[in-house]
Amino acid sequence: MTYLLDVNSLIALGMQHHEFHGRVAVWVARLAKKGIPNLATCPITELGFVRVLSQAQQYRFSVEQARELLLLLKAAESVRCGFIPDGQDISHLPRWVKTSKQTTDGHLVQLALANGAQLATLDGKIPGSFLIP
Repeated sequence: MTYLLDVNSLIALGMQHHEFHGRVAVWVARLAKKGIPNLATCPITELGFVRVLSQAQQYRFSVEQARELLLLLKAAESVRCGFIPDGQDISHLPRWVKTSKQTTDGHLVQLALANGAQLATLDGKIPGSFLIP
């Protein structure tokens, strides 16, 4: 199974001081015991990673520093991190999306499904996603 990481889970994996780093790291380690985990990013999650790390006061990263960290994370030997290109338009947005806060989640769920993957998240309120334990 390939898991498309949402922005928050990608940040948690990459930042040791993130409140959910341990949770995501343990999950990835469990996957690694079964072989190299198949994780993925996409344009939205990669740009979100860079945006959050460069905007959030607690991280104080430059855009370049955030970019470099993400490249290192994706190249780590313990994590196989693929890339899912995004060719989905608005017609693929699920009907359960009712508010602006749900639009990206709905899009990522559909993008993952269209590519034989599942959205992995720390948010238990996203229909069709996998909640990282």
